[in-house]
Amino acid sequence: MSRRRVKRRTSKAHRQPPALDVAPTTQVVVREATCVERLAYTRTQAAEALGVSRSTFNRRVLPLIETIAMPWGTRLVPVDELERLLAERRQAARTPSMRSGRPGRPAALPVAVVARIHAEHGGGNSLGAIARELTVDQVPTAHGGARWWPSTVRAVLNRSAT
Repeated sequence: MSRRRVKRRTSKAHRQPPALDVAPTTQVVVREATCVERLAYTRTQAAEALGVSRSTFNRRVLPLIETIAMPWGTRLVPVDELERLLAERRQAARTPSMRSGRPGRPAALPVAVVARIHAEHGGGNSLGAIARELTVDQVPTAHGGARWWPSTVRAVLNRSAT
């Protein structure tokens, strides 16, 4: 064993006196509880019960509830306070919207423009050629754009096909 290690062990042994072989006296303490309240014992346990992190609990929930400050500095959170907070903040579930069709913006192209795109594509024109013709004819896009792109023409064909 190295000298350094031996020195550390001896200094540690001097700091902690050996334990005495004296049997500890047992004391039985019995107290009558006047009122017992259910508690979420710590902020960490309360945060776990709510399903949030401890820091979120400390910042957002703790200022809204009453706590019990213990003499040794721990703040206990009564369960009935958490239940009261949850009851106050509970909101009804949202009903699903009854919209039919596809999500997103509605198609705003006139039926005549869609029919023209289908006719030209059925006639053998490429998507680029159809887009150039629509741009030259100054046909506005579905949302008021001035220029047509082949991908826009393809989207119109795909959307109207389904």
